[in-house]
Amino acid sequence: MRRFKTLPLRGEARTTNEYIFNQDVSDFATVPINHPVDTAVERPSADGRRVHTEVLAVPPPSPVKRARTQASAPHPIGDNPPAAAPEAAELYDMDLQAYFSPPSPPKKKKKTFKPSDRSLFDFRPLRDEYLHELLRLDGCGDASEDICPGCGTPTPTIRCLDCHDDALYCAECCKAAHARNPLHRVQSWDGRFFQRTSLKALGLRIQFGHAGCTRPRPGHQSFVVLDVSGIHEVAVDFCACELEADMGHPRVQLLRRRWFPATHDHPRSAATFRLLDHFQTLTLQAKTTMYDFYSALERLTDGAGDLLLKRYVEFLRMTRAFRHLMMLKRGGRGHAVDGVDATTAGELAIRCPACPRPGINLPDDWESAPPEKRFLYLFFLALDACFRLKRRLISSALRDPGLGTGWSYFVEPEPYRKYLLSVTKQDEMSTCSGLAALDYANTKFSRGYSVTGVGMGVCARHEFVQPTGVGDLQKGERYSNMDYIAAAILRWIHERLRKVVSYDIVCQWFKNLRERLRELPPLVRLHVVLALYVFVIPKLHIHAHTLACQLIFSLNFVPGAGQTDGEGIERPWANLGGVASSTREMGPGSRADVLDDHFAFWNWSKLIHIGALLRKRLDKAKLERDVQCESFNVFSTEQAARVPAWEKLVSDYEKDPRKKNPYEITTATLKEADVRLRLAGEESASLQRGVLALHDVSPSSFIFEGLDLEDQQRRIRAQVQLKKAGTTAQQIDIIAMRRKLSCGIARFRKLQATYTPGALQALARRDASPEEVPEKTPLMLPSALSAAERDAGCIGGVQIVENMARDAQCSEALMRLRNQLHIKSRFFTYKELHVRNQGANTRARNLVARNESKILLHSEKYQAAWEALRALNGGTVGWRKLRREDVRTMEDPEELTKQQATRRRQASRRREKLEQLRREGEYVTDDEEEEGEGNSGNGGNGDVGRSADDVDVEMVTNPTENRRVVSWIWQSAGTTGTDAELEDALRIEWTKARARARRWTEEVELLEEEYRWVLISFEHEAQRWETRATEVPVGTVEVGYAQGAIAYALKQAATYRALASRVTVSMTELHRGRGRKRVPAAPGNGGDEEGTDEEEGDSEEEGGEANAINSDEEFFLGGEDEGE
Repeated sequence: MRRFKTLPLRGEARTTNEYIFNQDVSDFATVPINHPVDTAVERPSADGRRVHTEVLAVPPPSPVKRARTQASAPHPIGDNPPAAAPEAAELYDMDLQAYFSPPSPPKKKKKTFKPSDRSLFDFRPLRDEYLHELLRLDGCGDASEDICPGCGTPTPTIRCLDCHDDALYCAECCKAAHARNPLHRVQSWDGRFFQRTSLKALGLRIQFGHAGCTRPRPGHQSFVVLDVSGIHEVAVDFCACELEADMGHPRVQLLRRRWFPATHDHPRSAATFRLLDHFQTLTLQAKTTMYDFYSALERLTDGAGDLLLKRYVEFLRMTRAFRHLMMLKRGGRGHAVDGVDATTAGELAIRCPACPRPGINLPDDWESAPPEKRFLYLFFLALDACFRLKRRLISSALRDPGLGTGWSYFVEPEPYRKYLLSVTKQDEMSTCSGLAALDYANTKFSRGYSVTGVGMGVCARHEFVQPTGVGDLQKGERYSNMDYIAAAILRWIHERLRKVVSYDIVCQWFKNLRERLRELPPLVRLHVVLALYVFVIPKLHIHAHTLACQLIFSLNFVPGAGQTDGEGIERPWANLGGVASSTREMGPGSRADVLDDHFAFWNWSKLIHIGALLRKRLDKAKLERDVQCESFNVFSTEQAARVPAWEKLVSDYEKDPRKKNPYEITTATLKEADVRLRLAGEESASLQRGVLALHDVSPSSFIFEGLDLEDQQRRIRAQVQLKKAGTTAQQIDIIAMRRKLSCGIARFRKLQATYTPGALQALARRDASPEEVPEKTPLMLPSALSAAERDAGCIGGVQIVENMARDAQCSEALMRLRNQLHIKSRFFTYKELHVRNQGANTRARNLVARNESKILLHSEKYQAAWEALRALNGGTVGWRKLRREDVRTMEDPEELTKQQATRRRQASRRREKLEQLRREGEYVTDDEEEEGEGNSGNGGNGDVGRSADDVDVEMVTNPTENRRVVSWIWQSAGTTGTDAELEDALRIEWTKARARARRWTEEVELLEEEYRWVLISFEHEAQRWETRATEVPVGTVEVGYAQGAIAYALKQAATYRALASRVTVSMTELHRGRGRKRVPAAPGNGGDEEGTDEEEGDSEEEGGEANAINSDEEFFLGGEDEGE
């Protein structure tokens, strides 16, 4: 209850009311759950002296809460029990959505930035600590300066940088401790700082032969040894006691201690095996040059550059001899009874385990395989030349002979040289327009070089360099060089195996090949059975050839080719690019030895990863096979009536390529000149029949006069664009062209008064600008008029003439457009590969600009003719509409490929990181955005007017035929044109769909067969090494050599069996997605059982890429963001 009383206000006579509130203790009790919310209404009394409060219970607004409250309310005692629950059909269906507002969006978490490398981020406040410890190491630290811990001698001064112990020792203790570590680096303390010294200065002498030699013979007084720790001057002793005969010559004593001597009679320098192995690994993997490696070794020895021990020439000699010996050892020549000199040509090469080799990995009855399985026994050979591997006019084969040239990858040098000297000038003229610049491209930059490049052959599917498959080129890519190299490879391939030879100029090279091979020296002379050979062009290079070459030499149409692209020969070139600068300055023998070593490393790298390669290809091939086969089956079902005839056509062509090519367009293209000639003939016949002409100019001549004026207008517009862009140096007289066009339009207006007077009326109603140029003046042909104007204001027949002429324009313009786009593709390829200087760039730019103007003219002509046909025929057109995105070359894709999608994701991540850096206050610029703004002004259709460097980053040129979707302009001449054109288009599309399905099916079968061949090949190599182990003449040779030879052979056998096991795991394990471990397939589970969820790596983040570091810049800048 409430009470009130009156109190006087200070300083006033008035009184005010004091309210006293009395509340019950129950008012402060905890409100029960689901209790209704109470409110109060206050009303003053009539005299204004009291306030009446009335408490009201407010029911919950939600029906759910009301139902919950009623259910929990207690029932009063004595009342009737609640009624039974109604039937479910009678219950009220609550529309809860009408009451509940939509959920509010989740509160956006504040982003916090986490460094990409937490440890490096935490390192920043510890820099002082680390720096102090580094400086501490330049002093004695915790080491005692008073007593030597080894012998107790006072004032020790020597410490070792390579020993784990950092104590100071006396000279004698240090010398005794390093008898087994004679190449450690030591320093001497002079009371102020440490100075570099050597174990030789401490009196250490290194004993070779055996310990405890009673009569050691000192070696050279300045003996120098190269090691990974630096360049050392040491004192050496060789055994000269009664055991000298067992210990061997000093060079032998050095080799048995893993020191490689630089000379043989009286060694003065040596390199440890550890150093030579280290350098070989670096030069093969990182392409480190010998000069850079030796310079780094000098810096490591003395960073001040005060090193007087120069052994660079000796280092070159030792590395060359060591890599040659290692190749002989790995080739099994150390186990041969007849010695190194009996090594045969190509014997040391590493052969491809996945290629067919009769007698090794093929079944005995492979020649009797059914016709549908014979494609499994195809050998794919890819040939090409590289012009980066030049050699200057330095030294000669007499002064610098190779140690084993011809034993592995290079052809035998002497027979090859004699053959080239005997070859007269060959006629190598090209009839393929795509290769017109071949001679210039292959012979440029040859002045001052003895070798302008190398020709090479690899297995096209797995990219193994073939034995004796590399030869020098003296003057470009001549047929004589490539003939010899190809024959040198093919002599190792079984003569009855069918071969597919891929070469980027095979359309010219294969002509008269059989005759040229017969003229080769007896060593490599071949009698080729052309029925066993198929000649193809690689899938990337074929786009630079004529359309005829693309039909005849395409791998997409070769039965049994699978998904072989023929471009595998290009990948070794990329790997060898890093050594081109050093081999350019070498003599012929040194260069051949170095390149042989790199070819061997390339083949070995391919061999150890062959399982992963086959598995990756097989997974991809199975997915694509299903897609292509399903698409082909749907197509075949829709065209079931035509399929038998098409199938027979393809089968006949595959059996005999001389028959009709099913992939070739056979219908003739209708040309504008043909229609003009036909109409002129009809008009002449009408005059002969006595039909009077309305004008000296016939109706057909009138229409074609207007079409010629249209062409002039388009040409002037294109020239105006070229002149504004400044893309051509040609002087364009626009004024004269416009004057000529204006005169033509005036003559045409007089003819319109006779044939299309309605056009003149339409022109009179038009409000023309006085500044209008002639190329933009409407001509008002019948198609530009409305249907009513044509009926009332045109002489009968002119509409039909224009309709026929426009149809011919579409046909001819489309044909010419395809031709110019094809030329565009070849222009860009030629410019990228062969144009180097400013003058050549300017000429190439002018050619491209003129070609772009022709593309614009033909595309605009087609579009104008299409619009005219649509107007004349009431919207019905027998041709497809040409859009800007349709005007693209054959190799430009319509949709993003997986590679493009990856580039988009990378670009998106890059933009996000840039934005993140900006939010963190960093000043960063995006060069790609600036370039994009600068190139945004490219006009025209498609990529018209764009150079090869301006093509969008999303664009992937030359995608594979088997997955791309080409523009419709390359597929057919018209969609509803003549029956012959439609039939032709359907046949070509069906045959290509069939080829795609067959090639992917073949690819799956080839890969599964290659997997079996790899296992058999590895087992064959393991057995060869086991045989070598058993053939070691134990008892007749020195015991140590016999034991080592057997051990090495057994180790090699175990290596090949381990590789076979790894291949089996790669081909059978379950792939569970990126970032997760692959799980070996359990026997019998069919690959359906899920494996562990354990993820690879030590990342603490969830997800495969959360803590990935993609570059050095990202590593140091930091950058993943997270929400709290």
